[in-house]
Amino acid sequence: MTLAEGIRKHGFRKWYERELLQSHAHLVLCFFCVIGLFASVEAATRFRDWHEQLIDGTAFVLCSAVGLWALRRYLYLLAHAEAAAHQADCPACKTYGRLELLQSDASGENVRVQCRKCGHVWQIGE
Repeated sequence: MTLAEGIRKHGFRKWYERELLQSHAHLVLCFFCVIGLFASVEAATRFRDWHEQLIDGTAFVLCSAVGLWALRRYLYLLAHAEAAAHQADCPACKTYGRLELLQSDASGENVRVQCRKCGHVWQIGE
Protein backbone atom coordinates (compact mmCIF):
# COMPACT_ATOMS: atom_id res chain seq x y z
CA MET A 1 0.00 0.00 0.00
CA THR A 2 1.42 3.39 -0.95
CA LEU A 3 1.77 6.23 1.50
CA ALA A 4 -1.07 8.18 -0.11
CA GLU A 5 -3.47 5.22 -0.05
CA GLY A 6 -2.55 4.45 3.55
CA ILE A 7 -3.10 8.00 4.78
CA ARG A 8 -6.35 8.30 2.83
CA LYS A 9 -7.72 4.94 3.99
CA HIS A 10 -6.40 4.54 7.55
CA GLY A 11 -4.66 7.74 8.62
CA PHE A 12 -0.92 8.14 9.04
CA ARG A 13 -0.51 6.47 12.41
CA LYS A 14 -2.43 3.33 11.41
CA TRP A 15 -0.55 3.19 8.08
CA TYR A 16 2.74 3.40 9.96
CA GLU A 17 1.67 0.68 12.39
CA ARG A 18 0.60 -1.60 9.55
CA GLU A 19 3.88 -1.06 7.67
CA LEU A 20 5.87 -1.98 10.77
CA LEU A 21 3.76 -5.08 11.41
CA GLN A 22 4.11 -6.17 7.79
CA SER A 23 7.87 -5.63 7.84
CA HIS A 24 8.28 -7.61 11.04
CA ALA A 25 6.18 -10.43 9.61
CA HIS A 26 8.78 -10.64 6.84
CA LEU A 27 11.49 -10.79 9.50
CA VAL A 28 9.72 -13.76 11.10
CA LEU A 29 9.54 -15.44 7.70
CA CYS A 30 13.28 -14.86 7.29
CA PHE A 31 13.89 -16.45 10.69
CA PHE A 32 11.88 -19.53 9.69
CA CYS A 33 13.90 -19.75 6.47
CA VAL A 34 17.12 -19.75 8.49
CA ILE A 35 15.75 -22.64 10.53
CA GLY A 36 14.89 -24.39 7.26
CA LEU A 37 18.44 -23.80 6.02
CA PHE A 38 19.92 -25.38 9.13
CA ALA A 39 17.55 -28.32 8.84
CA SER A 40 18.40 -28.89 5.17
CA VAL A 41 22.14 -28.74 5.87
CA GLU A 42 21.71 -31.19 8.72
CA ALA A 43 19.68 -33.53 6.55
CA ALA A 44 22.22 -33.28 3.70
CA THR A 45 25.06 -34.46 5.94
CA ARG A 46 23.49 -37.89 6.33
CA PHE A 47 24.43 -40.39 3.64
CA ARG A 48 21.36 -41.43 1.65
CA ASP A 49 20.44 -42.01 -1.96
CA TRP A 50 20.68 -39.27 -4.61
CA HIS A 51 16.93 -38.64 -4.66
CA GLU A 52 16.84 -37.56 -1.01
CA GLN A 53 20.02 -35.51 -1.46
CA LEU A 54 18.32 -33.71 -4.36
CA ILE A 55 15.32 -32.93 -2.17
CA ASP A 56 17.65 -31.56 0.55
CA GLY A 57 19.47 -29.41 -2.00
CA THR A 58 16.19 -28.10 -3.37
CA ALA A 59 15.04 -27.24 0.16
CA PHE A 60 18.32 -25.40 0.75
CA VAL A 61 17.98 -23.34 -2.42
CA LEU A 62 14.31 -22.61 -1.77
CA CYS A 63 14.90 -21.53 1.84
CA SER A 64 17.83 -19.37 0.73
CA ALA A 65 15.80 -17.63 -1.98
CA VAL A 66 12.74 -17.02 0.18
CA GLY A 67 14.89 -15.93 3.12
CA LEU A 68 16.81 -13.39 1.05
CA TRP A 69 13.57 -12.05 -0.44
CA ALA A 70 12.01 -11.76 3.03
CA LEU A 71 15.08 -10.00 4.42
CA ARG A 72 15.12 -7.50 1.56
CA ARG A 73 11.39 -6.87 1.93
CA TYR A 74 11.77 -6.41 5.70
CA LEU A 75 14.53 -3.85 5.25
CA TYR A 76 12.65 -2.00 2.50
CA LEU A 77 9.37 -1.75 4.43
CA LEU A 78 11.13 -0.73 7.63
CA ALA A 79 13.20 1.97 5.89
CA HIS A 80 10.15 3.22 3.98
CA ALA A 81 8.04 3.52 7.13
CA GLU A 82 10.83 5.20 9.09
CA ALA A 83 11.55 7.70 6.31
CA ALA A 84 7.91 8.74 6.27
CA ALA A 85 7.74 8.82 10.07
CA HIS A 86 10.70 11.20 10.29
CA GLN A 87 8.81 13.64 8.05
CA ALA A 88 5.47 13.36 9.86
CA ASP A 89 6.21 16.08 12.43
CA CYS A 90 4.46 19.33 11.60
CA PRO A 91 7.19 21.94 11.02
CA ALA A 92 5.00 24.67 12.55
CA CYS A 93 3.55 23.15 15.72
CA LYS A 94 5.61 19.91 16.06
CA THR A 95 2.51 17.69 16.27
CA TYR A 96 3.32 14.14 15.20
CA GLY A 97 1.22 12.13 12.78
CA ARG A 98 -1.99 14.16 12.71
CA LEU A 99 -2.06 14.55 8.96
CA GLU A 100 -4.66 15.10 6.31
CA LEU A 101 -3.81 14.13 2.75
CA LEU A 102 -4.17 16.97 0.24
CA GLN A 103 -2.66 15.53 -2.95
CA SER A 104 -0.18 12.94 -4.17
CA ASP A 105 1.87 12.23 -7.26
CA ALA A 106 1.26 9.33 -9.64
CA SER A 107 3.35 6.89 -7.56
CA GLY A 108 1.57 7.78 -4.33
CA GLU A 109 4.86 8.20 -2.44
CA ASN A 110 5.31 12.00 -2.63
CA VAL A 111 2.34 13.57 -0.88
CA ARG A 112 1.29 17.01 0.27
CA VAL A 113 -0.22 16.88 3.74
CA GLN A 114 -1.83 19.34 6.09
CA CYS A 115 -1.58 19.36 9.87
CA ARG A 116 -4.97 18.80 11.50
CA LYS A 117 -3.98 20.93 14.49
CA CYS A 118 -2.61 24.13 12.92
CA GLY A 119 -3.33 23.76 9.19
CA HIS A 120 0.30 23.99 8.04
CA VAL A 121 0.96 22.34 4.63
CA TRP A 122 4.17 20.47 3.75
CA GLN A 123 5.55 17.73 1.52
CA ILE A 124 6.30 14.17 2.64
CA GLY A 125 8.15 11.93 0.26
CA GLU A 126 11.31 10.20 -0.69
